[in-house]
Amino acid sequence: MTARHPLPAWIDIGVIPIANVLLALVVAGLIVLAVGINPFEAVSIMLYGALGYPEAIGYTLYYATNFIFTGLAVAVAFHAGLFNIGGEGQAYIGGLGVALVILALDQFLPAPILIPLGILGAAAFGAAWALVPGYLQAYRGSHIVITTIMFNFIAAALMVYLTVNVLIAPNTMSPETRAFAATSHLPLIHDMLGAVGIPMGRSPLNLSIVIGLLCCIGIWIFLWHTRWGFALRAMGQNANAAIYAGIPAKQMILLAMSLSGALAGMMAINELMGVQHRLIINFTAGYGFTGIAVALMGRSHPFGVALASLLFGLLQQGGAELAFEFPTITREMVVVIQGLVILFSGALAYMTRPWFEALFALLQRSGWIQAAEKA
Repeated sequence: MTARHPLPAWIDIGVIPIANVLLALVVAGLIVLAVGINPFEAVSIMLYGALGYPEAIGYTLYYATNFIFTGLAVAVAFHAGLFNIGGEGQAYIGGLGVALVILALDQFLPAPILIPLGILGAAAFGAAWALVPGYLQAYRGSHIVITTIMFNFIAAALMVYLTVNVLIAPNTMSPETRAFAATSHLPLIHDMLGAVGIPMGRSPLNLSIVIGLLCCIGIWIFLWHTRWGFALRAMGQNANAAIYAGIPAKQMILLAMSLSGALAGMMAINELMGVQHRLIINFTAGYGFTGIAVALMGRSHPFGVALASLLFGLLQQGGAELAFEFPTITREMVVVIQGLVILFSGALAYMTRPWFEALFALLQRSGWIQAAEKA
């Protein structure tokens, strides 16, 4: 058996994910070349469409915000040794929490009170939806993967029923609620910057990106600088040892799933309070599932999740520009490119690790590593 060599964190968290993305782009380039398009031209158009002008940057960050919430949700569960793939359903039910709070109170409360209540509604409903699979795992032995998958379907069916039969706006046929009052709308970033004299192109980017980044900081503090976070990570590393040390495993499962569900549910504030301003069908658009790849690429670290979210936001916005510029590149082909990044960042995340371990060991033997550390 080949001996494994420990890698520095900067290689494991930074270099290996970048190498995986580059491999995915090489394969995607071969696909683009097969349909008769210069892959370098395609990459340049994708980058321009995502970062080349102010509106594009706004849309890229807007998409990245959704991935931050769902990626953090998966990452927290990973640290507890749980594979929560129910982020899609938890985000959906989080949207229900937002809608119920705002529809009930938007005619009475001002924005400084209503907006925090809407955010709390999203977090509370998402947490409650994730708590049930957590309880079944902790006290009934049901596998968290199976229950969270099933709860995605239950959430989708429940939301269709409610939007069609209960919450639908009067005198309409479209399955959506009435519009939220303006007091519930999250401020748009271009309006906020414009108010202080900083021009920025119009886009749906709103205050939820700030909330998402604050969540990254909060999760980092919780996981690495609190007693509860240490207990949660210890259980994820070795549940038997954690139990032997006196850590309450069942409570940790409930805590991890509740926190994970709350983060996924908060994705709804970006879509519903920031952009749509009403509850609509399928507003989650697969962000909950993509959050799994975001967490894997980011090595379940909040900083890594933020960077991975930015990459997937770039792919989302740049891919739309690419499909617009080249008729032979359909939207489905863009999804294939995104899927390749997910494949190399998820299922094949550690494929390149042996190469870097061998290279690192070679550099150690040759003295390059010691020389670099002394310098």
